[in-house]
Amino acid sequence: MSPQAPKVAAWGERLADVLTTGGRLLACGNGGSAAEAQHLTAELVGRFRDERMPLSAISLHADTSALTAIANDYGIDEMFARGVRAHGRPGDVLVSLSTSGTSPNVLAAVKAAHETGLTTWAFTGPHPNPLAAMCDDAVCVEAPSTATVQEIHLLLVHALCIAVDGALPIDTEPADTLGAGS
Repeated sequence: MSPQAPKVAAWGERLADVLTTGGRLLACGNGGSAAEAQHLTAELVGRFRDERMPLSAISLHADTSALTAIANDYGIDEMFARGVRAHGRPGDVLVSLSTSGTSPNVLAAVKAAHETGLTTWAFTGPHPNPLAAMCDDAVCVEAPSTATVQEIHLLLVHALCIAVDGALPIDTEPADTLGAGS
Protein backbone atom coordinates (compact mmCIF):
# COMPACT_ATOMS: atom_id res chain seq x y z
CA MET A 1 0.00 0.00 0.00
CA SER A 2 2.88 2.41 0.63
CA PRO A 3 3.44 3.10 -3.10
CA GLN A 4 -0.17 4.33 -3.18
CA ALA A 5 0.25 6.75 -0.25
CA PRO A 6 1.14 9.80 -2.40
CA LYS A 7 -1.86 9.12 -4.65
CA VAL A 8 -4.28 8.83 -1.72
CA ALA A 9 -2.78 11.99 -0.16
CA ALA A 10 -3.31 13.87 -3.43
CA TRP A 11 -6.90 12.60 -3.60
CA GLY A 12 -7.44 13.85 -0.05
CA GLU A 13 -6.17 17.32 -0.94
CA ARG A 14 -8.37 17.47 -4.04
CA LEU A 15 -11.39 16.15 -2.16
CA ALA A 16 -10.93 18.66 0.68
CA ASP A 17 -10.92 21.45 -1.92
CA VAL A 18 -14.05 20.10 -3.63
CA LEU A 19 -15.94 19.58 -0.37
CA THR A 20 -15.13 23.02 1.05
CA THR A 21 -16.18 24.86 -2.11
CA GLY A 22 -19.71 23.50 -2.40
CA GLY A 23 -18.97 20.19 -4.11
CA ARG A 24 -19.80 16.71 -2.96
CA LEU A 25 -18.54 13.18 -2.95
CA LEU A 26 -20.65 10.35 -4.35
CA ALA A 27 -19.64 6.77 -3.57
CA CYS A 28 -20.77 3.36 -4.76
CA GLY A 29 -20.02 -0.32 -4.60
CA ASN A 30 -21.75 -3.69 -4.20
CA GLY A 31 -21.83 -5.95 -1.14
CA GLY A 32 -18.78 -5.40 1.06
CA SER A 33 -17.67 -2.59 -1.24
CA ALA A 34 -21.02 -0.87 -0.63
CA ALA A 35 -20.36 -1.10 3.10
CA GLU A 36 -16.96 0.52 2.59
CA ALA A 37 -18.45 3.24 0.37
CA GLN A 38 -20.96 4.00 3.11
CA HIS A 39 -18.18 3.94 5.71
CA LEU A 40 -16.34 6.61 3.69
CA THR A 41 -19.37 8.87 3.41
CA ALA A 42 -20.20 8.44 7.10
CA GLU A 43 -16.70 9.55 8.10
CA LEU A 44 -17.04 12.67 5.94
CA VAL A 45 -20.56 13.67 6.97
CA GLY A 46 -19.85 12.86 10.62
CA ARG A 47 -16.20 13.01 11.55
CA PHE A 48 -13.20 10.78 11.21
CA ARG A 49 -11.06 11.82 14.19
CA ASP A 50 -11.26 15.51 14.93
CA GLU A 51 -14.26 17.80 15.18
CA ARG A 52 -14.89 19.68 11.95
CA MET A 53 -17.71 20.84 9.76
CA PRO A 54 -19.81 18.12 8.07
CA LEU A 55 -18.78 17.45 4.48
CA SER A 56 -21.23 16.61 1.69
CA ALA A 57 -20.98 12.90 0.83
CA ILE A 58 -23.64 10.52 -0.48
CA SER A 59 -23.60 6.73 -0.69
CA LEU A 60 -25.54 5.94 -3.84
CA HIS A 61 -26.85 2.65 -2.45
CA ALA A 62 -28.07 3.99 0.91
CA ASP A 63 -31.58 5.06 -0.17
CA THR A 64 -33.19 1.64 -0.54
CA SER A 65 -36.51 2.98 -1.83
CA ALA A 66 -34.86 4.89 -4.67
CA LEU A 67 -32.39 2.09 -5.33
CA THR A 68 -35.05 -0.61 -5.64
CA ALA A 69 -37.31 1.64 -7.73
CA ILE A 70 -34.45 2.37 -10.13
CA ALA A 71 -33.45 -1.31 -10.32
CA ASN A 72 -37.06 -2.28 -10.94
CA ASP A 73 -37.82 0.40 -13.54
CA TYR A 74 -34.46 0.80 -15.29
CA GLY A 75 -32.48 -2.34 -14.45
CA ILE A 76 -29.70 -3.09 -12.01
CA ASP A 77 -27.03 -1.68 -14.31
CA GLU A 78 -28.60 1.79 -13.89
CA MET A 79 -29.02 1.71 -10.11
CA PHE A 80 -25.98 3.91 -9.37
CA ALA A 81 -25.80 5.80 -12.67
CA ARG A 82 -29.21 7.36 -12.13
CA GLY A 83 -28.11 8.58 -8.69
CA VAL A 84 -24.98 10.10 -10.25
CA ARG A 85 -27.15 11.98 -12.76
CA ALA A 86 -29.50 13.17 -10.00
CA HIS A 87 -26.92 14.25 -7.42
CA GLY A 88 -23.65 14.80 -9.27
CA ARG A 89 -22.56 18.19 -10.54
CA PRO A 90 -19.54 19.13 -12.61
CA GLY A 91 -16.49 19.19 -10.35
CA ASP A 92 -17.87 16.67 -7.85
CA VAL A 93 -16.05 13.39 -7.20
CA LEU A 94 -17.27 9.80 -7.57
CA VAL A 95 -15.38 7.13 -5.63
CA SER A 96 -16.19 3.61 -6.80
CA LEU A 97 -15.16 0.50 -4.90
CA SER A 98 -15.06 -2.93 -6.52
CA THR A 99 -12.92 -5.93 -5.70
CA SER A 100 -13.26 -7.28 -9.25
CA GLY A 101 -13.40 -4.00 -11.14
CA THR A 102 -16.01 -5.55 -13.43
CA SER A 103 -19.40 -4.74 -11.85
CA PRO A 104 -21.67 -3.43 -14.64
CA ASN A 105 -23.61 -1.09 -12.34
CA VAL A 106 -20.40 0.50 -11.02
CA LEU A 107 -19.03 0.87 -14.56
CA ALA A 108 -22.31 2.52 -15.61
CA ALA A 109 -21.99 4.95 -12.68
CA VAL A 110 -18.50 5.94 -13.83
CA LYS A 111 -19.77 6.45 -17.39
CA ALA A 112 -22.58 8.68 -16.07
CA ALA A 113 -20.09 10.55 -13.90
CA HIS A 114 -17.87 11.31 -16.89
CA GLU A 115 -20.89 12.48 -18.88
CA THR A 116 -21.88 14.75 -15.97
CA GLY A 117 -18.39 16.21 -15.44
CA LEU A 118 -17.35 14.44 -12.24
CA THR A 119 -13.85 13.31 -11.38
CA THR A 120 -13.79 9.53 -10.98
CA TRP A 121 -11.56 7.52 -8.67
CA ALA A 122 -11.66 3.81 -7.88
CA PHE A 123 -10.43 1.38 -5.29
CA THR A 124 -10.26 -2.00 -7.04
CA GLY A 125 -8.73 -5.42 -6.83
CA PRO A 126 -5.90 -6.59 -9.07
CA HIS A 127 -5.02 -4.63 -12.18
CA PRO A 128 -5.85 -4.64 -15.04
CA ASN A 129 -9.60 -4.32 -14.77
CA PRO A 130 -12.26 -2.29 -16.60
CA LEU A 131 -13.06 -0.01 -13.65
CA ALA A 132 -9.45 1.08 -13.18
CA ALA A 133 -9.15 1.68 -16.92
CA MET A 134 -12.33 3.75 -17.01
CA CYS A 135 -11.65 6.02 -14.03
CA ASP A 136 -9.53 9.15 -13.97
CA ASP A 137 -7.38 7.48 -11.33
CA ALA A 138 -7.39 4.21 -9.41
CA VAL A 139 -5.72 2.35 -6.60
CA CYS A 140 -5.55 -1.32 -7.54
CA VAL A 141 -4.90 -3.76 -4.72
CA GLU A 142 -2.83 -6.75 -5.76
CA ALA A 143 -4.10 -9.33 -3.28
CA PRO A 144 -4.95 -13.01 -3.64
CA SER A 145 -8.46 -12.91 -2.15
CA THR A 146 -11.56 -10.74 -2.11
CA ALA A 147 -11.42 -10.55 1.68
CA THR A 148 -7.87 -9.19 1.61
CA VAL A 149 -8.76 -6.64 -1.07
CA GLN A 150 -11.69 -5.44 1.07
CA GLU A 151 -9.51 -5.20 4.18
CA ILE A 152 -6.97 -3.09 2.31
CA HIS A 153 -9.77 -0.96 0.84
CA LEU A 154 -10.85 -0.12 4.40
CA LEU A 155 -7.29 0.98 5.21
CA LEU A 156 -7.34 3.11 2.06
CA VAL A 157 -10.70 4.65 3.04
CA HIS A 158 -9.19 5.61 6.39
CA ALA A 159 -6.04 6.96 4.71
CA LEU A 160 -8.24 9.08 2.43
CA CYS A 161 -10.13 10.45 5.45
CA ILE A 162 -6.84 11.31 7.17
CA ALA A 163 -5.70 13.09 4.00
CA VAL A 164 -8.98 15.02 3.68
CA ASP A 165 -8.91 16.11 7.32
CA GLY A 166 -5.26 17.12 7.01
CA ALA A 167 -5.96 19.23 3.94
CA LEU A 168 -8.98 21.08 5.29
CA PRO A 169 -8.53 24.80 5.85
CA ILE A 170 -8.32 25.85 9.49
CA ASP A 171 -11.62 27.74 9.23
CA THR A 172 -13.59 24.52 8.73
CA GLU A 173 -14.04 24.08 12.47
CA PRO A 174 -17.65 23.54 13.52
CA ALA A 175 -19.47 26.17 15.50
CA ASP A 176 -19.64 25.44 19.23
CA THR A 177 -23.15 24.05 19.52
CA LEU A 178 -22.84 22.42 22.93
CA GLY A 179 -25.73 23.57 25.04
CA ALA A 180 -27.48 25.19 22.08
CA GLY A 181 -31.20 25.19 22.56
CA SER A 182 -30.96 24.30 26.25
